[in-house]
Amino acid sequence: MGRLIHASETTITFEDRTLAHLQTVIGAKFRRGESFLFSWRDDAAAGGGRTTIWMHPHHSVVFDFSGSRPPSLNRAWVEALMRTANSPSGLQVLPEPAADPAP
Repeated sequence: MGRLIHASETTITFEDRTLAHLQTVIGAKFRRGESFLFSWRDDAAAGGGRTTIWMHPHHSVVFDFSGSRPPSLNRAWVEALMRTANSPSGLQVLPEPAADPAP
């Protein structure tokens, strides 16, 4: 399990594979100087609610992976996450779709 640490105040735990995909999307948004909302469902042990934070390119964000090997990225998942990030409701953590078949 990796962690996303936002502005040294909020720590969110995600599987490394999910975190790698979020890093790709968040990095792309920040490179463009874009701010956005980021929402996820809280763990059932924490009440099972939903949390939303404001992501801004000038906020400190740390992607802390538990594993040493970067996972391969699923382009379809990155694109689906990016679509949510570009929507008015902001980035939402979605389940991983099936990978696109190799051409």
